[in-house]
Amino acid sequence: MILLYLLVGCITLFVLLPLLNVLSSSFSSPALVAEGKILFWPQHWTLQSYERVFTNQSFWTGYGNTLLYTVLGTSINVILTVLAAYPLSRTDLKGGKLILGVLIFTMYFQGGMIPTYLVVKQLGMVNTVWAMVLPGAISTFNLIVMRTYFMNTLPKELQESAFIDGCSNGRYLWSVVLPVCKPILAVIALYYSVNHWNDFFQALIYLSDAKKYPLQLVLRDILISSKVDDFATLDAGFSDRLFQGEGIKYAIITVASLPMLLFYPFMQRYFVKGALVGSVKG
Repeated sequence: MILLYLLVGCITLFVLLPLLNVLSSSFSSPALVAEGKILFWPQHWTLQSYERVFTNQSFWTGYGNTLLYTVLGTSINVILTVLAAYPLSRTDLKGGKLILGVLIFTMYFQGGMIPTYLVVKQLGMVNTVWAMVLPGAISTFNLIVMRTYFMNTLPKELQESAFIDGCSNGRYLWSVVLPVCKPILAVIALYYSVNHWNDFFQALIYLSDAKKYPLQLVLRDILISSKVDDFATLDAGFSDRLFQGEGIKYAIITVASLPMLLFYPFMQRYFVKGALVGSVKG
C-alpha cells in the first residue's frame, strides 16, 4: 500500500505541477514570467493579465461561441448516440451485426480531410454553427461503449416486464432505459463536451468569420501566432507588450481550462455508481 500511495502521489505531482506553474504565472508579474523566474508560487502578485483578458471583446465572443458549440454539439451527440446504440444493443434487431460492422469499419478507414470538407461545403455548412456540431456527430467509439453498457446492464427480464405492461419501444427507451442508465449518459456527455470545448481544428478548417471563432482558436492565435496586441496596452513599448503577452497567455490558458476542471469532479461519481440499483431484484 505504501508503494501504491507513492506511485499515485508521483503521478499526481506530474499532473498538478504544470497546472500550478500556469496558474502561478497568470498571477505573477509578466516581466518575471518572461524571464522564466516563476515556478509554482506567484511572485509580485498582479491581476493585470486577467483585467486585459476580461476587458477584451474577442475573448468574450470566443467564450460565448465555445459555450454554444459545446452545449449544442453535446446535446446532438448524446441524442444520436443513444438512438443508435440502443437498437444495436437489442438482440432482436435484424441486420444489427452488419450495421455494427459498417460502423466499426469507419473507425479504421475514413474519407480524409479534403473529401469531408467538400461534403460540408456542398451541404452549405461552411462558416456556420452547424459545421462545428454536425460533422462527426456520432463517435463510433462512444457508440460502442454505450451499446456495450446497455447490453451488460439491462437484463432481458426488465424489457420483457415492460412490454408485458404495454410499454412500446419508444416509451421503454424514454421511461426505463434512460433513467436507469444515467451514469453512462453522464460519462458520454462528458467525453463529448470535453472534445467540443477543446476543439479548434474544425473551426480552423470551416470558419472564416472571426466573430464565430471558439475560445480555443482565439487561444491558438495568441500562443502560436503571437497575436497579443489586441490584449496588450496600446501605448506600451514593444518590450512591454512582449512582457504583457506572456502573462496574457497564461491567464487565457487558465480561464479556458477552468470550466472543464470544475465540471469534471461533479461527473466523477457517475464513473463508479451502480446503474441498476433497485431496478431488478431476486
